[in-house]
Amino acid sequence: MLRHALPAFCLALSFALTACGQPPQQKMPPAMVGVVVIKESPVTLTTDLPGRTSPFAVSEIRPQVSGIILKRLFVEGSTVKKGDPLYQIDPAPYRAALDNALATLASTKVKAERYQRLASENAIAPQDVDDARAAYLQAKANADTARINLNYTRITAPISGRISASTVTEGALVTAQQATALATISTLNPIYVDVDQSSAELVALRRAVQAGAVNQSGPLTAKVTLKLDDGSTYPQEGKLQFTDVTVDPSTGAVRLRAIFPNTDGLLLPGLYVRATINQGVDPHGILAPQQGIGHNEKGQPTALVVDQKNIARLRVLRTGRSVEGQWQVLDGLKPGDHMIVEGLSKIQPDMPVVPQVMEAKK
Repeated sequence: MLRHALPAFCLALSFALTACGQPPQQKMPPAMVGVVVIKESPVTLTTDLPGRTSPFAVSEIRPQVSGIILKRLFVEGSTVKKGDPLYQIDPAPYRAALDNALATLASTKVKAERYQRLASENAIAPQDVDDARAAYLQAKANADTARINLNYTRITAPISGRISASTVTEGALVTAQQATALATISTLNPIYVDVDQSSAELVALRRAVQAGAVNQSGPLTAKVTLKLDDGSTYPQEGKLQFTDVTVDPSTGAVRLRAIFPNTDGLLLPGLYVRATINQGVDPHGILAPQQGIGHNEKGQPTALVVDQKNIARLRVLRTGRSVEGQWQVLDGLKPGDHMIVEGLSKIQPDMPVVPQVMEAKK
């Protein structure tokens, strides 16, 4: 039995000796990676916010005197100009009231003048003169009121804009200062866009301005662009008009209002839009491509940077907002750093690499 086991042992020993004589395997060469050189440049800070359009001015048309509507003098849905006639209320009772007031005025005027002549001759008591003068002034005021009421029977447009459908027809009885408007005029050129921004974002922006990290004095600050609900871009640029001074307690947001030209009438009140607002410029901004930024187990943004010995080093970043497909980096990168953007799946931190500089995407 020993004779059979010996050849097998020798064969195994021979294989072992042969394996020991092989040269050791060579190490894998460093992975090639694409890097971009981090640069510092002014960065325009924008925010994209949902909003809705609202008219520049709105006027609800209500009668200031009571009466029967004789005519509607406008086309529903059309554009009217300030001063255009809209409705005609029956003027007959108001014209009669004016004629009566004018007759009383003429009578009191004659009496006041006669009493004034008598007073100069000491032929009448001064009190009678004063009473006649007061009656004349009262009659004059009544005549003015009657004339105003007669003019109110022709209702005109107080502003220019698009007029709604009429709520009354010819022959309807209307009353002064009634609750229901006869029609509504909306000025749509220009038009407002109201958006809401988180109060926390505004506070952070103002702190950055106070710290000198953001400049809000440039001409770009007030510019606003608009995207419509179908994804298309509105062809005309708007301007930020004001930021509200109060925070909505139910949403924690602050209202911002922009104004846009609307010469072709494309924007209608109540339209859903997205507004891109320029809120300032970071004069020493650093932008990093999004494909080069990952996250660690704590959720913090990270990037791999090649050091002077061509070793990939992990950096923990503090980022701001997204700017044209790149992240604004507030901390963790500095100008001149070589950030890895390609080949990340082949390497780990502290591994040697062969960097190849790539052109940064603009």
